[in-house]
Amino acid sequence: MGGSAMAACWDKWTGRYVLSVATGAGAVYLLYRTIQAGLSCPPGGAEPPSIARLAMARDGGDSRELRKLLTALGQRQDGYARSMVLNSITRCVYLLEAEATACTAEDIRLVASCLEEGDREIAIQALNALKAFASIRKFHAQIQEYVPKVLELVTSTWDAEMHVAGLRLLQALPLPPPLEPLLRRAVPALVDFLQADGPLAQVQVLKLLVKLAHREDLLYDILNCQVQPDFLSLLHASQPGTLLREMLRLVEVLHEGSQRPAFRAARRPFGERSLQRALFGEDSRLAERLLAVFVHPEEEVQLQACKVILSLQLAKEDAANGSAAGADADFETTFGSFESSFFEGAESTS
Repeated sequence: MGGSAMAACWDKWTGRYVLSVATGAGAVYLLYRTIQAGLSCPPGGAEPPSIARLAMARDGGDSRELRKLLTALGQRQDGYARSMVLNSITRCVYLLEAEATACTAEDIRLVASCLEEGDREIAIQALNALKAFASIRKFHAQIQEYVPKVLELVTSTWDAEMHVAGLRLLQALPLPPPLEPLLRRAVPALVDFLQADGPLAQVQVLKLLVKLAHREDLLYDILNCQVQPDFLSLLHASQPGTLLREMLRLVEVLHEGSQRPAFRAARRPFGERSLQRALFGEDSRLAERLLAVFVHPEEEVQLQACKVILSLQLAKEDAANGSAAGADADFETTFGSFESSFFEGAESTS
């Protein structure tokens, strides 16, 4: 019997959380190695944290390892050492919840100050550490103060790793209305990244765009972003399942938002190369793409594609029944042709 199976059996008979402890032990070991590598001279002559001490801290002890790391971060170090300390802080925040919760706004400011140092690796590790602290609600207000800097870091570079770190942090935070002007200015860059980054960063961009598309004040800005002619290649069946799911969620949210009476009544213009035209315009090939992903091998992709197809079909029926009077002509054209495109495609693949 393998080690994991033995752990599972033990857990079953003793009623203890053996699996979670076993899983945590691996993470604690990585934490130990990271701290050991990044802190060759720990503050105050302290020894690197042992696995036993960290495991005890998880069970309610007080290792003060996080406090030692924050103290070390406040000292003068080279870039590599600072990035390793920040990486260790991230791990400690996730592993030592009690110690992380006891941190202060000053600690958040210390970590956030690393965003200003101009070092790429330090900035990425600082974003990851802030993302870890964002898992604790009491720090949301303090971290929100640094959203402008996070948006600047994300939108001013084509670094996919920076995009992933910054976008994950933004997803973890509430984004109150006063931040909407900054978010609106960032939207075009996000859509550009969606068409240029690799799948990992693209998924994070899509998740944030889905979050923003739920806000009526930002919906038009997203739909009016200029996109490349091959934008719908993001819905090609060869794309990773995670990317397809998030792309389909974005299409669903944008469609639902654009069908709200207030949005349609505004009748705002869209550019010829806008995202709205690419998805719902007269020449859109969205129906073909949906048909292709509808037969994707991953069930979650199939289900999400089905939701979008049904949403489009219901909108078409509403338009036919006159309940969507005054709808944009492009929407009516797309919906009107969707049913025939879908079933013609289905016949050709049978």
